[in-house]
Amino acid sequence: MKKISILGSTGSIGTQTLDVVRENRDKFEVVAISANSSVDLLLEQIKEFKPKYVAVYNENSAMRLKEMIPSDIKIEVLSGMEGLKTISSLDEIDVLLTAIVGMIGLVPTLCAIRKGITIALANKETLVTAGSLVMSEARKYNVDILPVDSEHSAIFQCLNGEKTREIEKLILTASGGPFRGKKEKELLNITKNEALKHPNWSMGRKISIDSSTLMNKGLEVIEAKWLFNVDQSQIDVVVHPQSIVHSMVQFIDSSVMAQMGCPDMKLPIQYALSYPDRIVNDFERLDFSKWSTLTFEKPDLETFPCLQLAYDCLKMEGTYSAVLNSANEELVNEFLEDKIGFYDIPYYIEKTLEAHSSISEPTLEEILEVDRWTREFVKKSIK
Repeated sequence: MKKISILGSTGSIGTQTLDVVRENRDKFEVVAISANSSVDLLLEQIKEFKPKYVAVYNENSAMRLKEMIPSDIKIEVLSGMEGLKTISSLDEIDVLLTAIVGMIGLVPTLCAIRKGITIALANKETLVTAGSLVMSEARKYNVDILPVDSEHSAIFQCLNGEKTREIEKLILTASGGPFRGKKEKELLNITKNEALKHPNWSMGRKISIDSSTLMNKGLEVIEAKWLFNVDQSQIDVVVHPQSIVHSMVQFIDSSVMAQMGCPDMKLPIQYALSYPDRIVNDFERLDFSKWSTLTFEKPDLETFPCLQLAYDCLKMEGTYSAVLNSANEELVNEFLEDKIGFYDIPYYIEKTLEAHSSISEPTLEEILEVDRWTREFVKKSIK
């Protein structure tokens, strides 16, 4: 039985991970869970899965949770970043599933790697901000980083048994988000509620906005470079609105291998937890008779400049990708609070990148300092 710790158990990926565990209680045990402040849902999860530890990033919420837990439930309640680091590096866990959103996932993930714990990675920001450092540490401690994102899981599955040197291209598929086919003039005054309506996937608010700007795909391009050790010129994006082909690999002999399935995140989650084995499940099966047409098209980089900004950051290397990520996090929050417009997101990201002095091969401390600088710069810029 694999023992797992979940960073972000109350979010979309976290709750679906618990769905997988619920159906496979003979294979997985939840030792620890965490959330930012959603204590009501955390309490429900504690009662059902009976973890030994829970970490609540918000310290006031952690105190509230302590008061809510019935006296007959024995669990250690931790808080803050130290709490996240603790449940990420427990001696008794086999897998850390990082479903937490944002830069906050970086430090706990590194703690787990340095303890030799397998990483099931759903927090793409970890590799976007510190890909070189994280992968170097993973090699040093002989740790597997197993992708949970459907696109990276698809590529990982396609490459199983293949040689990296025989890769010609990785082809990431994108649904196109809620605004596929629209032009800039049609999007100037769109609202957050319109941007949150993803056509195919059920996701959290931040990721849904990233999907609407195509920044989500840009972050995935950067993540793919580090996960699969390829050059940025070897990573393509195609828009595939049906979300049936989750991604593809083109090899040097011109053959293309694709991983396909219904749009359901529980499959890549389960594969990351069960790897190298596959587990029988009752997930919806793909019925090809219902899909007479699968379409593919190039992304519109003029209407959705965030994807181009991600490619640019990969070319420039250094800490530009960290700036891209941190600026985007701040600006998406501002957009969700109705303080800026849709196109202010790429505008201020580009402005921040232009002001940044990049650092080659940054340390963790330098990456965290770049994160602080970026957030301060963005906040000053939009006032």
